[in-house]
Amino acid sequence: MTEIDEKVKKLREEFRIFRETDYVYLDNSATSQRPDRVIRAVSDFYAEKNANPFRGVYELSEKCTEEYESARSRAAAFIGAEHSSEIVFTRNATEALNLIAYSYGCFELSEGDEIVVSVCEHHSNFLPWVMVSERTGAKLVKLLPDETGCITPKALRNVITGKTRLVCVTQVSNVFGKVNDIKTLAQIAHEAGALIVCDGAQSVPHMPVDVRDLDVDFLAFSGHKMLAPMGIGVLYAKRDILSSMKPFMLGGEMIESVHWDRVKFAVIPHVFEAGTVNAGGAAGLKAAMEFMDEIGFDFIMEQEKRLTRLAMDGIKNINGIHVIGDQSPEGHEGIVTFTVDGVHPHDVAQIFDSEKICVRAGHHCAQPLMDHLGIGSCTRASFAFYNTEEEVNRFLECLSGIRRKMGYNE
Repeated sequence: MTEIDEKVKKLREEFRIFRETDYVYLDNSATSQRPDRVIRAVSDFYAEKNANPFRGVYELSEKCTEEYESARSRAAAFIGAEHSSEIVFTRNATEALNLIAYSYGCFELSEGDEIVVSVCEHHSNFLPWVMVSERTGAKLVKLLPDETGCITPKALRNVITGKTRLVCVTQVSNVFGKVNDIKTLAQIAHEAGALIVCDGAQSVPHMPVDVRDLDVDFLAFSGHKMLAPMGIGVLYAKRDILSSMKPFMLGGEMIESVHWDRVKFAVIPHVFEAGTVNAGGAAGLKAAMEFMDEIGFDFIMEQEKRLTRLAMDGIKNINGIHVIGDQSPEGHEGIVTFTVDGVHPHDVAQIFDSEKICVRAGHHCAQPLMDHLGIGSCTRASFAFYNTEEEVNRFLECLSGIRRKMGYNE
């Protein structure tokens, strides 16, 4: 057993699902599993620090507030934000992207403006801009990938104009698994006077992301894809932009004072966190980020690339399987999406399920991309650092027999 295998085996001991079941979990792009320490962090919060943050002048509330703000500081450090006030906690990346659309897009855009949106986007980074377009009269402009699934700088230059106000693009496609050069795309957007909205849901859990180095104006990601609980996400926005935005929701906590004839809102980021916040989820997110920092992205990326290469090399030896996007393993950030000749993706996933292998089938909340590719749906296997070579081999063994099980003679 190699040193990497030994480390993975030790890490898997942190996860009850791997200790007590034999599931092969390859749906990490949808949601990750949670280690014991994250579950304990949430449990300990509710057992020891449960109170409404900010609202109480008693010790327990102050402990809750401290824990919540500590999680915010950790999130800022995790993505290289300059100020913790640039971090807004949301339910997930979807809510974060909607917050941008409602609080910035609906107020700052108007008829004649343009919003460039890549066709590779998850619905969460597409539908909000459709809404903004309908409400403001701004025009949606389609940004197409190359044959490998990459959004190239050349492609952006071909569609961006002086009317472009926003460029909306994912850092890693949840279908292709391709890493886009966000830093260069941001530079092109800024040169044209536009802001860039980056969906980091598939990048932040798997690779180091530094918002200041990338120079993105907005970045959204979800905790549930990076070992944290469901229901906690993050919006990063540059402080000057965030300070100029209108509130997304109204109610408690997001105000400084309310009178019958006047209202004064709270400062950022609290003005965007109306109502009782998910402090327990924030505690879990903090624990997840600390765990990932301990593991290190060098190891995370090395292990996930190793598994991706093993899967891609194995697929090449199976007839009737077609990988979507880049045909090189290096072009897939832990995500391998494919079709099987003559077999519907839902049938493919059910056959995998019969072997206790969890993969994702469908349009992956990316139907505009499916239309662009000329397919209705496909199957996706997505890897995390806690997956093993043995699991990939089980995946390949099952995949190799799918067409035969469906009555095809190889």
